[in-house]
Amino acid sequence: MKKALVTAAALVALPVMAQAQTPSSGFYIGAEGGLNWLLNTTVGGVNISPSTGWDAGGVIGYDFVGPRVEVEGVYRSNPANAAVNGATFANGNINQLGVLANILYDFAPGATITPYIGAGAGVGFVDGNSSLSSTVFAYQGIIGLGWNVDTNFRINLDGRYYGTTNPTVAGTTWSNNNFSVMLGLQVKFGAPAEVAPPPPPPPAKAPSFMVFFDWDRSNLSQQALTTIRQAADAYKTKGNARITATGHTDRSGPESYNMALSLRRANAVKDALVRDGVPATAISVIGKGEADPLVPTADGVREPQNRRVEIVIQ
Repeated sequence: MKKALVTAAALVALPVMAQAQTPSSGFYIGAEGGLNWLLNTTVGGVNISPSTGWDAGGVIGYDFVGPRVEVEGVYRSNPANAAVNGATFANGNINQLGVLANILYDFAPGATITPYIGAGAGVGFVDGNSSLSSTVFAYQGIIGLGWNVDTNFRINLDGRYYGTTNPTVAGTTWSNNNFSVMLGLQVKFGAPAEVAPPPPPPPAKAPSFMVFFDWDRSNLSQQALTTIRQAADAYKTKGNARITATGHTDRSGPESYNMALSLRRANAVKDALVRDGVPATAISVIGKGEADPLVPTADGVREPQNRRVEIVIQ
């Protein structure tokens, strides 16, 4: 008996295993059974020596995902003999039925293997002057492991201490202390919690390149030509694509002049792209003048970063 309890305690110390499906709250029912050891006792000076017996029962409960509450009924039966001064004079069974309300706690409800503890209290019916005629207060402590097979099925293995206030037989009380090892199967009702789908990936950003110009100029520098060649190569790798060349100016000079200058810059880039092998029909040209500065400035300020053409490949 002690070996069995030590084994149950060792199981609780096992590391928690891989994650199961997402747990959900809900009602469950179960069946359970195992071995029961009723400790030796004395009735009216007669030594009672029970042998290893059995227990079986059922449970109905509600799982809050972590805490659980349940009502349980378990029947226990142990063969026993009565002896005086070491001489056996009677044999029989000691039978008892416990109906208890239990409170339990799963330490890792989302894991495949979850340790749990619990306690219960209720009413016990024990053999007395006639079958199960002695009504007593019953209580128990539970320690065990649960295997969440999936979101609806669970297998439990636990060790228990079960005791009652002293039952009465033939006008004499006796102590009732039990240790049990029980294996149980539970079925939970209700759908598992829905898992939100992952967010869609962000849209791929279109490749873009930027070419800069001197003040009041639309001619292309060597660095600008290198950048345009890179844009042309990127276009060729995409196959069927479109290029938009958008010209800009800084805020020095009249607005109407800057609009025309931005278009000259965009067309200069288009011509270079065509020389590098991009079809003219694949290129759109836009002039924005000084309306969309990269670096906001006051009117009349010369800002090199605003004198640009943005090349976008889509």
